[in-house]
Amino acid sequence: MNKPPRQKFPPPRTLNTSKSMLNIENPIKIGIAALLGLFGIVMLRSTFLILQPGEAGVLQVLGSVREGEPMREGLHIILPFVSKVNKYDIRVQKHQINGLTAASKDLQDITAEVVVNYQVQPSELVNILRDVGTLDNVKEKYVEPQAQEAFKIASAKLKAEESVTKREELMETFNASIIERLQKFGIRVVATALVDVDFSPEFSKSVEEKQIAEQKAQKAKYIAQEAEQEAQAMINRAKGKAEANRLEAESLKAQGSELVIQKLFLESWDGKLPLVMSGNEDTLLLDMNKLVDSDKR
Repeated sequence: MNKPPRQKFPPPRTLNTSKSMLNIENPIKIGIAALLGLFGIVMLRSTFLILQPGEAGVLQVLGSVREGEPMREGLHIILPFVSKVNKYDIRVQKHQINGLTAASKDLQDITAEVVVNYQVQPSELVNILRDVGTLDNVKEKYVEPQAQEAFKIASAKLKAEESVTKREELMETFNASIIERLQKFGIRVVATALVDVDFSPEFSKSVEEKQIAEQKAQKAKYIAQEAEQEAQAMINRAKGKAEANRLEAESLKAQGSELVIQKLFLESWDGKLPLVMSGNEDTLLLDMNKLVDSDKR
């Protein structure tokens, strides 16, 4: 009895586990490497700090402020994640303050705009950080309130009109006051400027009316002075003419009566030649105009 031939089956397929494991592990390793690189960059950035010229920093470690001098420009190494540096611009800052209000010596309302140039002192940055925090808060909580108080002090020493006519005196008092006040907080005032001074509408109107009245009074005074000067000039001219006539008469009188007669004749002559020329007892009657006409012919 013949046996049927045996069927040949292909050998079973084996999985390449090592290759599959490599395909899975590669993305994980790449991800881990990327995370490690990113962590390294963050660590480096957190460890090294560069302060630019004009900057100063106050260091905080775990929330506590480090005492002493602040950090100045240059490269600094700090502990990452537990340290924080608060940066401050210690260059001169310009701040314009609008709407300062005060009462003058004569109890008139005054409004002003001023410019204050100031500089935060590095030695006081620790106290400034504890008291107000950022540099913007320095403007709001130090500079503006002290400027308001200084303006009140300066305005109270002058009448409302004098705030304009004695502007330099107003600013001198303001400067002295604000310098003293801000110095207590470690802020140095470099310069100040008064931009504008304004008054209430009622007072402004009264000042304008007063100025108009003064201008009219000055004009009337000038006209009166001018008329007085002209009258005096006429008097002086009349006196001069009278004196000249007197001197001339005395001179003619000293020289003889004939000169006086000649002068009176010349002053009264109408420009026509006389018809009669008289002299001694032998009177000669001649028509001088006809003689002139015949001579012309």
